[in-house]
Amino acid sequence: MNKTLKFKIATDVIMTGILLFLMSYQLAGDTAHEWLGVAMFVVFIVHHILNRRWITGIAKGKYSVMRVIQTILAVVILLCMAGSMISGVLLSNHLFTFIRIRGVAATARRVHMICAYWGFVFISLHLGIHWQMVVKMAGRCFKTPSTVRAAAAKVLAAVIAVYGITAFIKRKIGSYMLLKIHFVFFAPHESLLLFILDYMAVMVLFVWIGYYGSRCIYQITRKGIKER
Repeated sequence: MNKTLKFKIATDVIMTGILLFLMSYQLAGDTAHEWLGVAMFVVFIVHHILNRRWITGIAKGKYSVMRVIQTILAVVILLCMAGSMISGVLLSNHLFTFIRIRGVAATARRVHMICAYWGFVFISLHLGIHWQMVVKMAGRCFKTPSTVRAAAAKVLAAVIAVYGITAFIKRKIGSYMLLKIHFVFFAPHESLLLFILDYMAVMVLFVWIGYYGSRCIYQITRKGIKER
């Protein structure tokens, strides 16, 4: 594995970790939330610099079904990140207090919530679509392949994904995504660790959907090409 690929993986891991802590908001604290937002912006820029080949190649080559889905997903994630960051600056109470626009707080709060939660889901799906690369790298860590180990990993992922459905409902994530609830509520004295674990399970759920969904689409389109 070359240094560039290692740096890409490290960047993606850091970005994923920051995203999980950003979702904790009040549990992490307002100031920490704003600093994490700034860190997310920096890492997000670095991520795109490292993947500039893909960006410059958007207008080149043929578009398969999966490439269309990946491109749309990337654009939507970019919009969600931009919406989260701009609204976050407008709502800032610590780092960007010098930026104040009257009468936009309520709208900025709604934009921040919808972009944050949809962004969380879309980023998780994006990870799932590219998860095959992680599977291959994990396989290289072992000298010999093992069907038992592979089956155990699949079962574990499925179990966590199933719990992710429970966590999704318990945490009212769907209500936040649809703006049925305009403020995020946290239980008194809630454990930050348990909150992060719940959101990790939700992330695994959408990674799982992205991974197996992309594989199904690939198999269907491949079958269609062979039948022509």
